[in-house]
Amino acid sequence: MKKGKRTFNLLDLLVRYFILVILGLFRLPLFYLVFTPLTLYPVYFLLGLFFNASLIGNSIIIQEIPIELVSSCIAGSAYYLLLILNLSTPKIKIKKRIFMLLAAFLAFLLVNILRIFFLSLLYINGSAFFDITHELFWYFMSVVLVVLIWFAEVKIFRIKTIPFYSDLKYFYHFSRLGKKK
Repeated sequence: MKKGKRTFNLLDLLVRYFILVILGLFRLPLFYLVFTPLTLYPVYFLLGLFFNASLIGNSIIIQEIPIELVSSCIAGSAYYLLLILNLSTPKIKIKKRIFMLLAAFLAFLLVNILRIFFLSLLYINGSAFFDITHELFWYFMSVVLVVLIWFAEVKIFRIKTIPFYSDLKYFYHFSRLGKKK
């Protein structure tokens, strides 16, 4: 490998992980600032198609039943996990990386809006299935959804490298341990 290419890879790696560390320190307020209104208003709109709905802060009121969208509903950590998977994967050109990130965020946002809408319908109608469905979505589906989105992106965008592992392999190759004598 040429030295210029090696420097570029190292610079790319440092920038990607620097962004992850910086966003890791400030991620939740940033993700919630962006994704709370992007989640709240579409859910309010969808519920407004079927019910007389009012919006007060982060609560949607329907038939005097408050549906409060707390930070867990917004799922800022899921967006951050998608960002981690994206930025910890080497050998992706910047335009492709940005497009992948936007696609992942949009996919998760749309599914999350539909999830909240569906759960709201169960809650408003007093369904006996609300609690179990809410728990199932909370503990199981959110993680599965992030993994499915990532796997879909790997397939659609033909990603050949593995998050974290490929970077560690790169370092090992240039370390004393990785050099053949």
